[in-house]
Amino acid sequence: MNRYPLWKYITVLAALVIGLIYTLPNFYGEAPAVQVSSAKAVIKVTPDMVEQIRQVLDAAKLPPVSIYYAQSGTLGTIRVRYANTDQQLAARDALDHALNTDRTDPHYTVALNLIPASPPWMRSLGFFEPRPMYLGLDLRGGVHFLLQVDMKGALTARYDALAGDIRSALRDNKIAVTNVERTGQSVTATFASADDRSRARDDLRSRMPDLQLSTSEDAGKFLLTGELSSSAITQVQNSAITQNIATLHNRINELGVAEPVIQQQGSDRIVVELPGVQDIAKAKEMLGRTATLQIRMVDDSASAMAALASGTVPFGLERYTDRDGRPILVRRQVILTGQNLQNAQAGRDQQTQQPAVNLTLDDKGTRIFRDVTRDNIGKRMAILLFENGKGEVVTAPVIRTEIDGGQVQISGSMTAEEAADTALLLRAGSLAAPMSIIEERTIGPSLGADNIAKGFHSTLYGFIAIAIFILIYYHVFGLFSTLGLSFNLLLLLAVLSMLQATLTLPGIAAIALTLGMAIDSNVLINERIREELRNGATPQQAISQGFERAWGTILDSNITTLIVGLALLAFGSGPVRGFAVVHCLGIVTSMFSAVVGVRALANFWYGRQRKLTRISIGTVWKPVEGKAGDGKAPAKKTTAKQ
Repeated sequence: MNRYPLWKYITVLAALVIGLIYTLPNFYGEAPAVQVSSAKAVIKVTPDMVEQIRQVLDAAKLPPVSIYYAQSGTLGTIRVRYANTDQQLAARDALDHALNTDRTDPHYTVALNLIPASPPWMRSLGFFEPRPMYLGLDLRGGVHFLLQVDMKGALTARYDALAGDIRSALRDNKIAVTNVERTGQSVTATFASADDRSRARDDLRSRMPDLQLSTSEDAGKFLLTGELSSSAITQVQNSAITQNIATLHNRINELGVAEPVIQQQGSDRIVVELPGVQDIAKAKEMLGRTATLQIRMVDDSASAMAALASGTVPFGLERYTDRDGRPILVRRQVILTGQNLQNAQAGRDQQTQQPAVNLTLDDKGTRIFRDVTRDNIGKRMAILLFENGKGEVVTAPVIRTEIDGGQVQISGSMTAEEAADTALLLRAGSLAAPMSIIEERTIGPSLGADNIAKGFHSTLYGFIAIAIFILIYYHVFGLFSTLGLSFNLLLLLAVLSMLQATLTLPGIAAIALTLGMAIDSNVLINERIREELRNGATPQQAISQGFERAWGTILDSNITTLIVGLALLAFGSGPVRGFAVVHCLGIVTSMFSAVVGVRALANFWYGRQRKLTRISIGTVWKPVEGKAGDGKAPAKKTTAKQ
């Protein structure tokens, strides 16, 4: 009756072991470290650099506790762990000096960081490596930035692009126009006759429905002025915010920040929270980086190659290096910029099945690219990315044929990973609008540690208080309930670690609340067992029926609570969502630990006893018969050991 099959015991034991393994990293804490990542778009950190960095540190007499290569998406970093911050700072200076020989043009970002102090055997598990939960800004310390996006700059860039598109559209339709230029937050086209202006207005209305056109005259000139509609302006602003957030994500990944918070606030602001960041100056530098895309022609003529071999650069050309470090000469004339690029996605060449990058250009870029490729078949075209005033060649493919339609494919000797990297750089290499830091707030690690200590102590004291009460009130079944509560807490921390969730102060509050709610299920089960004993059931029957009949009540109460948690998760934000995540997971783990875990303990302890005559579940008040005719049945105190 109260015996589990072997597979159920194995399931509970497996859950216990997995929970223990994935909870352990949270107790090792964090260690100071130095992180090396790429500071330029075309330079990558590879595993081969581990030995180079080790040699630099050995020469500086700064042997690390550990050093390893870590991959985060498409970005690679090398992390060097130390025992104290003094060695960390010295190692940062030594590596920065050794890797960045040109101080005006650093190739690598050498930043201070905090990494999990987990033992090496955990990292050896590879894909199944246990990792600690991420800690929010209030627990780990770090820096909070509030960035103001220059929406006027975004609109100005959009009107500049519209001016070029209008100029191209009128030229394609052979409509004579004297001048097209941006004037403030509008575009003005000047015509010599009213007829040309009328034709242009009709054509632009069909091509550009988001542009509101108006006519006027000035000193015998016929003017056509276009302004974006309110919905188009909102779209431009939202697009600028979205692209800036995507770009910030890519830049912050280079710092190796775990779970950064980057979200929109209001219509023109972005909140950036970087937990655990020690090098605030480096973080501000990364946020303020600017990157622009340019497409130019490569000069591979014999005279240019001869000049390059002699170490000179001919007039009208500039010298850069490609991804392999080889010098390359490109013309100064800029054919296209990143403003003409609408999208970039990694893919494969349909003919050769080789990795490639597919670009989508706007109308102006399509026309220019068509003309340039038609006139330069067989020549190379360079795609350059400029960061902090320094330009480098991302790729320089050969033009095979005229390219029309705005769809461009870049292919060549690149891997699928390099194609994805190139698409990422081209798609989000630059900010859509300038930003400025209007608020900066730093939370020290000591304050975060104090918050963790207070949250841990409050949860611990609550657990101890519950355990003492439940042990006194329910005896052995109180012990089962306490062990089940510990099992529930273990599973909850393990699941949060597996999901790499971010724990904040509201999350700790949710854990404390989960303990109180989880014990409620055990109280329902224990009271149901007591009730069965009062009704005359044998101990084995009381245990079996107590668990089975309490299940319905437990399920109903937890589902209603889960609905509230899901509502908080769906409609809340920030700290509310953090609370809701822990709350919902705690409900699921508490149901498993109370119904399956505690039942396994009860079955293991009592189920193997064939002639069970009593169980230890505290005092049971059992009704007895009253005197004849009085109609009363006074309660009689009996022990639960019956």
